Amino acid sequence: MDAMRVVFAGTPEFAAVALAALVDAGFEVALVLSQPDRPAGRGMTLTASPVKRLALARGLRVHTPLTFSAKRDPHAAAAAHAALREADADVLVVAAYGLILPPSVLELPRGLPDAGCGRITAINIHASLLPRWRGAAPVARAIEAGDAQTGITIMQMDAGLDTGPMLMAEALPIASEDTTASLTEKLARLGARLVVEALHAARAGRLHATPQPSQGVTYAHKLEKREALLDWRAAAADLACKVRAFDPFPVACARLGALELKLWRAHAAPGGGAPPGTLVAADAAGVRIACGDGDLVVTELQRAGGKRLRAAEFVAGTRLEVGRRFDLPA
Repeated sequence: MDAMRVVFAGTPEFAAVALAALVDAGFEVALVLSQPDRPAGRGMTLTASPVKRLALARGLRVHTPLTFSAKRDPHAAAAAHAALREADADVLVVAAYGLILPPSVLELPRGLPDAGCGRITAINIHASLLPRWRGAAPVARAIEAGDAQTGITIMQMDAGLDTGPMLMAEALPIASEDTTASLTEKLARLGARLVVEALHAARAGRLHATPQPSQGVTYAHKLEKREALLDWRAAAADLACKVRAFDPFPVACARLGALELKLWRAHAAPGGGAPPGTLVAADAAGVRIACGDGDLVVTELQRAGGKRLRAAEFVAGTRLEVGRRFDLPA
């Protein structure tokens, strides 16, 4: 049996893990799509995405279109469509690509056998248990909401935003210490395994598509920098979830007068009833701040321009006046 020809579209490390798994499993990756090189680092040097770097290291053909929209850039869109047609793929596999793929792109591959919802031309590795957390930031929003579990859904793509039929799914518990960074790594490994299994099952006619239920739909909106400043009027347990969810971006932060802090690790504790934002304690056990319900104990933090430090190291080098109140968002 000939190797299945795949076009892969993805950008971050989450997607690179899946691409490596497909290549290692013997699929013929005819073309890799990734977002164009972006400025990164202190020097803002143009840097290739993790997917592009992996593809080049594996000797794969790479294309980095700016858009697939003829309205936005007809020349770029025409070149992107031509590259996809030339790849002559059986299926398009998408993982955290970051560009909108119109129906004209999704319909280009020859397609895999119908699993109950039409010919499978494009599938997506989505980092949630759909229909919960459709959208751009499913991992962070699951942690922020205090969900006990998340998972991977292999989905048949359609014109909607993560609305297509589900082909395969597996749950993953969210550990109490998980951050978006650590949970994304776990989900990347799970997604890589599931997409290989899904493609093998599709070729053998063993996939069964299930339409997404209309109940339980939530949207994982893109994370914004403006969300980073914590509102001490919220419950400490909710703020602790935000600290974990905002690692590595946008990183939870707090202001105490002229002092700006990034908060990397924290947990909720019973409070003594001080007004929200009050600095209750600052010692080796943590920087303790009163919240609307309970206290937030910050155990790893960072000054602007400084290093990440454990609380004991931080308070040894920075004077914090107990009783002062951290700023509240307007």
